[in-house]
Amino acid sequence: MRMRFSLDAEQRDFEQLLERVLAGAGVPAAVRAWARGEHGPGRTVWRRAADAGVFTLAVPQEFGGAGLLPVEAGVAFTALGRHCAPGPLVETVAAAVLLARLAEAGEAGPARRWLARVCAGGAVLTLAAPGARPSALDADAADALLVVEGDVLRLAPGHGPVRASVDPARRLAVPDGGGEVLATGRAVREAAAGATVWAAYATAAQALGVGLALLDKAVAYAGRRTQFGRPVGSFQAVKHRLADTLVGLEFARPLLHGAGVALASGAATAAGEVAAAKAAAGEAAYAAARSALQVHGAMGYTAEYELSLWLGKARALRSAWGTPEQCREAALRGLFPEAFHAVFHE
Repeated sequence: MRMRFSLDAEQRDFEQLLERVLAGAGVPAAVRAWARGEHGPGRTVWRRAADAGVFTLAVPQEFGGAGLLPVEAGVAFTALGRHCAPGPLVETVAAAVLLARLAEAGEAGPARRWLARVCAGGAVLTLAAPGARPSALDADAADALLVVEGDVLRLAPGHGPVRASVDPARRLAVPDGGGEVLATGRAVREAAAGATVWAAYATAAQALGVGLALLDKAVAYAGRRTQFGRPVGSFQAVKHRLADTLVGLEFARPLLHGAGVALASGAATAAGEVAAAKAAAGEAAYAAARSALQVHGAMGYTAEYELSLWLGKARALRSAWGTPEQCREAALRGLFPEAFHAVFHE
């Protein structure tokens, strides 16, 4: 049986819709405002994404969503990455997965209310959970800061000082202790594990989109920048660098689609496939950032130049929700458990 990793016609139409929506949303200006702590323009981008159905793709229909559609979610987050959209997009989807699973298990009473708001684009959530850093992303912009600690899910009452990461538009803060306990028990741990896999998957898609945008920008600039009277894109060294970048991104793309299919089918290997996709997409985006910077030269370093927005995001997404090393280990464990045991436990 031949496995297909290409998108169908409906998924391609959805991809084109998102491209049109985001292309006219003034995202670069929104990213710069978000980095300054001004969230209004970013909220406008958020509502446009919500109107296109992005936040319904990880919510079951019984809670007002479109159902669990990971392939379509991958399409959406690739587009969001390509356009460098700001905000805790991944964390909101992961939190929605967490709340939906708890609601299905009869836990987390407020879940339905939050899920309805997420689907409508009226709630920005962020999440601190096992598998992520202790800090929460964009806690100052979120309507709710959810924290998973072992078997406990709580709603943090606030957060500590906000600081910038390697991407100025990804602002981090440590959640305060205490707050309302939303759910306890084994169901929390199991739901958090599923939410973490979705977070890694959405981050992989976002990284792929960032990498594709960086490659496009590098290719376009290589055709305009001249040295010795010729476009630098005509030099073999530059051609080879850009070709290698394209190969890395195109290698990551089917891994991402395959992970989406595995998630959709509930395959036992889904977590391992997501980890493999995350490692490949994160590394490919980071390589694209290095190539774009090399092609642009010193100008690429300047904060005033738009390229810097994508450069910072590529660096941050490489390690968000799993470093490359952690993802490779998780992929080996999930896809080849016997080999993992032999390598690491004998």
